[in-house]
Amino acid sequence: MDMAALSNFLLEIFYALVGFLMISLSVYTFTNKDHKARIGTSIFWSILGIIFIAGPYIPANIVGILIIALGCLTVSKQVKMLPTKPLDGEFAKTQSEKLKNKVFLPPLVIAIVALGIAQFTSISGTAAIGIAAVIATIATLIITKANPKFILEDGARMIDSVGPVSILPQLLTALGSLFTAAGVGTVIANGISSFIPEGNLLIGVAAYCIGMAIFTMIMGNAFAAFAVITAGIGIPFVFAQGANPVVAGALALTAGYCGTLMSPMGANFNIMPAALLEIDDKNAIIKRQFPVAMTLLIAHIVLMYFLAF
Repeated sequence: MDMAALSNFLLEIFYALVGFLMISLSVYTFTNKDHKARIGTSIFWSILGIIFIAGPYIPANIVGILIIALGCLTVSKQVKMLPTKPLDGEFAKTQSEKLKNKVFLPPLVIAIVALGIAQFTSISGTAAIGIAAVIATIATLIITKANPKFILEDGARMIDSVGPVSILPQLLTALGSLFTAAGVGTVIANGISSFIPEGNLLIGVAAYCIGMAIFTMIMGNAFAAFAVITAGIGIPFVFAQGANPVVAGALALTAGYCGTLMSPMGANFNIMPAALLEIDDKNAIIKRQFPVAMTLLIAHIVLMYFLAF
């Protein structure tokens, strides 16, 4: 088995593990009689778990129908969080005193193992992260001496606390591919060309960076926006004027992330932390990040203008 096939095989295993975690959440939800929307929530996580486990073997049109069903359940407010027990403060304090700085070891294990595998093997970066996560989980059990059942319980609780927005990154990436295939970039180029003066580097650069930020705000994913905006604005109005594609492309991508900082569509950056930290105002993180994002966006325009040409 070559490394590409091995990477794909490992990814399918990791997707299946996530799927089983979602199925377990579905079971927890269905058996909780106090849950106000246990049927709809249970169906939601069951469908998503099945897609993660058996997605490659289900016809694409069936998966599409299942995803539409997920959307309908979410829009109709049939997906709600499980009632959660408050953390025992005394237990938390005892564990904190017991573990001290050891609590930071599992995240370090993820970073070090993933980097090592990616650097010294041909296994893909995403598969490397999955391997690192499994090793870090084992390390966590060794360090904390916790019961393995907590992996399932706390993993399901974390997914539940994030809710349906946890699948936004995958959906938005698929949307970006769909936009590219539909020729949205060409439409944008035709529209932009009517008011951008030909040969004006500053306006071309500004349009490229701002376009990346705005489109990323809409889609929530800079990678999804990159192909569309680069085809529609970057190539005709920046690269065609002699810009270094490496410098301009890198700055355009990070300019897109300025949009991520200002958008609820960037769920894994903005909504997920708010849910995990149990912040009442779900947009509080975005409000704090907005001034920084605007400053960084202006800095990107300046840097691209002076460094890319």
